[in-house]
Amino acid sequence: MISPQSKTRIQGLIQKGLDEGAEMVVDGRNPTIPGLEQGNFLRPTIITDIPVGGTIATTELFGPVLGMMRVDTVEEAIQLVNSGEYGNMACLFTSSGTAARKFRYEADAGNIGINIGVAAPMAFFPFSGWKNSFFGTLHAQGKHAVEFFTQTKVVVERWLGEWSRTF
Repeated sequence: MISPQSKTRIQGLIQKGLDEGAEMVVDGRNPTIPGLEQGNFLRPTIITDIPVGGTIATTELFGPVLGMMRVDTVEEAIQLVNSGEYGNMACLFTSSGTAARKFRYEADAGNIGINIGVAAPMAFFPFSGWKNSFFGTLHAQGKHAVEFFTQTKVVVERWLGEWSRTF
């Protein structure tokens, strides 16, 4: 993390999420790195079963934290993404091409991942945060630095095994 205060902030948000009922899958808080004990390090952290209105669900953390929420249908997933204040990224894990296609076109997020935990494309792609995940008028990278007032969407997908036509 950039500073001790940033590390403390992220650790506090993680703890608040746990206090609200989320479950820790991988805990990256307070790592010991030999020779760098005074550093501001956090290892990747994975939290699941995040409450819909909880802190982790409603805050852009900007730290190495992956929060997961489960839904039963693609319609519920889209509603969950679209009801939020932010729109940086949303990912869907599915074996259904139909569900993936619906999600990629209807979810209000600038970076969409299908069967990928973090939809982070290469640096020459634009930063495609939507809603309150974006500030200003320029999407700042590549040709998007001159494309004013556009709203782009990046979709990153990975498919393993057989194709599925089920929902």
